[in-house]
Amino acid sequence: MTDSAAPASSNGRISIRGSERTPLRDFLRTETGSAVVLVAATLVALVWANIAHTSYESFWHTRLSITVGDQGVALPLREWVNAGLMTLFFFVVGLEARREFDMGELRDRRALSLPAIAGLCGMIVPIVIYLAINAGRSSVHGWGAAMSTDTAFALGMLALLGSRFPDRLRTFILTVAVVDDFLALVVIAVFYSEDIDLPALLAALGIFGVILLVRAAGVRHGWAYALLGAAAWVAAVKSGVDPVVVGLALGLLTYAYPASRSELERATGLFRAFREQPTPELERSVRQGLRSAMSPNDRLLQMYHPWTSYVIVPLFALANMGIAISGDLLARAYSSPVTLGILCGFVLGKPIGIVGAAWLANRLSRGRMRPQVGWGSVVGGGTIAGVGFTVSLLIVTLAFEGDQLEEAKIGILSAVVGAFAATWVVALGLRALPPRRRAQALLGTAETMIDLAVPVDPDRDHVRGPAEAPVTIVEYGDFECPYCGQAEPVVRELLAGHASVRYVWRHLPLTDVHPHAQLAAEAAECAAQQGAFWEMHDLLFDHQGALEVRDLVRYAEQLGLDTELFRQALRERAGAARVAEDVESADLSGVSGTPTFFINDRRHLGAYDIEALSAAVRAAKTRAVLRAG
Repeated sequence: MTDSAAPASSNGRISIRGSERTPLRDFLRTETGSAVVLVAATLVALVWANIAHTSYESFWHTRLSITVGDQGVALPLREWVNAGLMTLFFFVVGLEARREFDMGELRDRRALSLPAIAGLCGMIVPIVIYLAINAGRSSVHGWGAAMSTDTAFALGMLALLGSRFPDRLRTFILTVAVVDDFLALVVIAVFYSEDIDLPALLAALGIFGVILLVRAAGVRHGWAYALLGAAAWVAAVKSGVDPVVVGLALGLLTYAYPASRSELERATGLFRAFREQPTPELERSVRQGLRSAMSPNDRLLQMYHPWTSYVIVPLFALANMGIAISGDLLARAYSSPVTLGILCGFVLGKPIGIVGAAWLANRLSRGRMRPQVGWGSVVGGGTIAGVGFTVSLLIVTLAFEGDQLEEAKIGILSAVVGAFAATWVVALGLRALPPRRRAQALLGTAETMIDLAVPVDPDRDHVRGPAEAPVTIVEYGDFECPYCGQAEPVVRELLAGHASVRYVWRHLPLTDVHPHAQLAAEAAECAAQQGAFWEMHDLLFDHQGALEVRDLVRYAEQLGLDTELFRQALRERAGAARVAEDVESADLSGVSGTPTFFINDRRHLGAYDIEALSAAVRAAKTRAVLRAG
């Protein structure tokens, strides 16, 4: 990230930022924060239903019609929430799943196999438990209520447990949740849709085909997809198929990709042209240039995810969780096969299915399919996945009515409490293990994904720290970048506090925003020819606001270098080829901004303050030690 207009201190330094936002961290932060709002909405629904049950039901049964000419859609308010607003929720789920496929952990398809199998078995086992408990009863058709994990509650629970589980468990849970959300929607469409209208269904499929053609043609206008998506939704409503499947499908179709350096440079050029001549035409060009630099997935997640997390899902809970609780209801529920089937399916079936499938896949593949976390974390992920709320509540509203619906809702609420309690027990058990065994149980020994395209070469790269250190930090930086200036003292503190770390600097001068960055990088390479790279590196960061040729020569004199030789090398651009090699390696690794860090060849996403980098280094060191045996 760069900001040429950032305020600098007298020596060119800037105060350290507290954090750096990344798409996945934003997604997780929104999900976990929304869990609190979701709980609050559930409590409001319960209070409202118990104080004024008649008013609660009459309000949500109010019909709302939207008509155009002779055609329209008329649904109760509860159905507008369940079938309408929840389509946006599943759209966001699809967006995040696509992001993980294109840019996250799951771009390595080998990493997808095991959590996908675990997610599938984590649905099958709860269904079997539910069917066993409800065999021979009319309630058997509600088997779909016991199978799907609630992403918001699961990640919220993980946030409450804090550092007791590794960050990578969040991706594992997210993958499992996306798998069973997708399959749950298939189940809803096939098993819980009634009175299918074939012409309307064919119309929905035809509209979806048009969406695929529009996408293949490279159309990027959001209004086109919005209109076609709305038409597909209406056709799905008319067909009798639950229309929320339209949202998930559209989300999965939306590409995610990192902003390329060429697109960012083009956006910079457009902005400069607008700065010199602020006309409406150039303003439109700037907006289009900025929009094209970001993937549609990024822009749509930024737009819709807070709404779905903080408004739509809590509103869904408010519309559906109103139960008039009484002693008779609780007594009836906890002896009801509906409640027990849902409760046992989630609290017992989820961990058995997920952990059992992961273990069996690992054994049958002879270790080739291995979870990206330790087995203790897999067990914790299994118990966390026992939180079923949103999709389960959606299915029970389709499958049941009357007393059975109330009993099913009690089962869902009880499963949330039971899953949290089970996860807490797992966390306490892991905490009681000796440190080395606990680390192995949490982190595992699986190889991490390699993000750094060009490996570190001690004979070529500029390296600080012991050659045999178990942790290597690679930074792509720019001597004029203010954020690199923020990170530099953090790196120095990190090296001073961790003897087991080596640090590698690679150049990425962002010349479109930092006009002196290329010259400064070449000056560092000219100093390297006289064995003084790191001394020049430190001086350049100490004087980020003074990087003219005369300043660079003065620094060479200050370091006691042969200034004539330094001048000649700078004039002949002797360091340009070396800088270009680093820039090429940055492009190969998908690096477009500075500073960008890699820790043991894995890209560091998140803050680069001392706490965040130290935590990442400790985790990388632990994994390296565990893999070394």
